[in-house]
Amino acid sequence: MTMPVVGYSFRRHLSKGSLTVPIRPILRYPHPGLKTVCAPVTVFDAALSQLADDLLLTMRAAPGVGITAAHIGVFQRLTVLELDKADRVRIYANPEIMWFTDETMAHMEGSVSMPGATDEVTRPKAIRFRYQDLDGHQHEEEASDFLAICIQHEVDQLDGIFWLQRLSRLKRDRLIRKWEKTKS
Repeated sequence: MTMPVVGYSFRRHLSKGSLTVPIRPILRYPHPGLKTVCAPVTVFDAALSQLADDLLLTMRAAPGVGITAAHIGVFQRLTVLELDKADRVRIYANPEIMWFTDETMAHMEGSVSMPGATDEVTRPKAIRFRYQDLDGHQHEEEASDFLAICIQHEVDQLDGIFWLQRLSRLKRDRLIRKWEKTKS
């Protein structure tokens, strides 16, 4: 069951047979935009809500559990997460990690910009972070386990750090070669 986001319109979800089409085109690796450091969101209006709506639908169509505005070529600090269909949709404007634990956790990661490519990345197991909601209100929360991993992954992308940069050079080169063979 899909959990709707209050106040959002899902009218633009397109489907062609069994193929779901993203609402917005996703930048594909190695697009230089994926290395762009995103600017802070400064205007909290209907256009930002529409962007969040488009991100959610694009992420679901990809499919994925997280997406940033940078993934669709909009270089603002906005990310959307939906860890699974039973979980709530989480929207973070200007997310910033304030603290992280020394304890780490390894998890398989990938990207909507590099479909089918995954590898194990080790990150802090718990974080404290702050963000703004779509109305511009400040929030501070703690996250652990998979949620903490996802937030760190998306904040990296907003900072222009594509997830492959978290791999050793050997693992990164091997994964890129494998991915390039599968996409051709």
